[in-house]
Amino acid sequence: MAQKIEIWFEFASTYSYLTVSRAAPLLEAAKVPFAWKPFLLGPIFRAKGWDTSPFNLEAAKGAYMWRDVARRAARFGLPFQRPPIFPMHTVQAARIMTAALGQPWSSDFARAVFAAEFARGEDISDAGVLARALETCTDDPAHWLQQAQQDETKAALRATTDQAAALGLFGAPSFRVGDELFWGDDRLEDAILWAQERR
Repeated sequence: MAQKIEIWFEFASTYSYLTVSRAAPLLEAAKVPFAWKPFLLGPIFRAKGWDTSPFNLEAAKGAYMWRDVARRAARFGLPFQRPPIFPMHTVQAARIMTAALGQPWSSDFARAVFAAEFARGEDISDAGVLARALETCTDDPAHWLQQAQQDETKAALRATTDQAAALGLFGAPSFRVGDELFWGDDRLEDAILWAQERR
């Protein structure tokens, strides 16, 4: 069996939208096991002295990113629109995903949240938007909204974010295969190949 890929992603990340939307079928076809690793980039950026995304801090870099994501979304047949707020406040979405990691529908939830944000331009900090995303994959959205507020869920997300910082992750999506790091949606296929070659 191929090595497992850890997929580290941030719900505020445009490139994470592309990865989460397309990764599962590629990984299943390649017979590569994987694990979702939702985390928060905000604390990592703040440790660098940044109060927002680097795409906001550097106008040229930001302009390039929006055009690049639009091109790649079109290439993969994914709808895309620039949301009115960037980056969005993603703590609640990340907490729900953290609580739901053991559920068979967690991938569906992640895709539904990203679609709300980057396909329809909705505010994913809104509990109603998150509830609608949950409704697409579970019969009990209220339970999972409550789970996101539990101390153990909050602690688990903090621990994952701390782990990301300790591993030296600096952006999302990032892929880890053992100790090997790949960064960016355009490195997903490279990470899959690396995992396949190290059975």
